[in-house]
Amino acid sequence: MSRSVSEHSSAGPHLSASQPPRWLVALPVYNEVNYVDGVLDEVLRHSDRILVVDDGSSDGTTEKLRSRRDGQPDQIDVIHHERNRGYGAALRSAFEYTLHHGYAGVVTLDCDGQHQPHRIPRFIEAAKTADIVSGSRYLKKYEGDDEPPQERMFINRRITADINERLGFSLTDAFCGFKAYRAEALQAFKITDDGYAMPLELWVQAAAAGLSVLEIPVPLIYLDLDRSFGGSLDHAETRLKYYNQVLDSAIETVRSEGRLPERIAAKSSHA
Repeated sequence: MSRSVSEHSSAGPHLSASQPPRWLVALPVYNEVNYVDGVLDEVLRHSDRILVVDDGSSDGTTEKLRSRRDGQPDQIDVIHHERNRGYGAALRSAFEYTLHHGYAGVVTLDCDGQHQPHRIPRFIEAAKTADIVSGSRYLKKYEGDDEPPQERMFINRRITADINERLGFSLTDAFCGFKAYRAEALQAFKITDDGYAMPLELWVQAAAAGLSVLEIPVPLIYLDLDRSFGGSLDHAETRLKYYNQVLDSAIETVRSEGRLPERIAAKSSHA
């Protein structure tokens, strides 16, 4: 259901027949005052429309975004969450905006300097042949790649392997936030998890909808080694247990709704 390619394999409503479909670039942001201007400048070199979801920032990011939006209203829009609701909630706002404004799809990337905006066009190009294009930090070794925190890599590998076994994917990186989604794919999602477990719901619902997935390589860049996942989830074992619970619950939900294909249903049940 999912596939991978090497590095060298080869946006909105009211468009005329001669105009290409427009894609949105969306950035979930929480307290990124030191990065946001530079990231926006770089993204604007590769996209003519950016949505920033400011998820309750309190470090001056909100004021910077207000200034950028006011100065570039035709290029930058901002959704502001009054409080910090979480990564999943920010992406849900971006997905709703994409559909409401008639874009052909959306590219999501983080605003902390860990994703390289010059790769945006390749994600959009790859989406011509896949419903979801997902970045992978483990498909290819790049010169200068960082060493990931061991506990994060361990959890990523464990959850990625479980997703592959239970859902029939062949992913190498279940948690990379650099992705491209066709609008048709977004219509299949009913995301409820507000936090960092949101990708688990997403993969389950993608499998249930029979969406095609393509992974493409991206460099392994870790600038925020002290990221907080929220309270007790900063403890690796607690976070892994929670992720497993979310995955189990998401699978049970689509099964109860009769949306889990038979070829996957047998794999998805633990003995």
